[in-house]
Amino acid sequence: MRQLAPQPDASTGFQIAPMIDVVFVIMLFFMVMAGAIKVEHELKTTLPGNAETAKETEMPDEINIGISESGEVTLNDDPVGNAQDKELKSLYTQMVVMKKAAEQAKTKLLITVQAEETARYDRVINVLDVLALAEVSNVTFAVADTE
Repeated sequence: MRQLAPQPDASTGFQIAPMIDVVFVIMLFFMVMAGAIKVEHELKTTLPGNAETAKETEMPDEINIGISESGEVTLNDDPVGNAQDKELKSLYTQMVVMKKAAEQAKTKLLITVQAEETARYDRVINVLDVLALAEVSNVTFAVADTE
């Protein structure tokens, strides 16, 4: 048997051509993406700030709506509707004004409906309908104290 002579190592060495291809692809990616980046002043955004009001509005912590046995409706002990007024337009307008003032002051509008024990349920529903129309959502209930 004849022995074959050992062949020289067929090492190809370090291949630079694929490395250059990869570098060019990465460089092309960054060049294309650099054109897509928007500068901050081109975005046309405005930062939030405080709204200026003509006079200082002082919101009470909690607004009480009272409903008496006779059907009279009071707002913080001031009468806003009599027993015959089913729509309670004056209560509605005051609730809309208070809701807008609370939104400007960035506070919650807290409403407590305080009906007497013998008040009619349909009158309470009338008040709740007005609050729903005015889009007031933070409503709690309390029972009037008996004196």
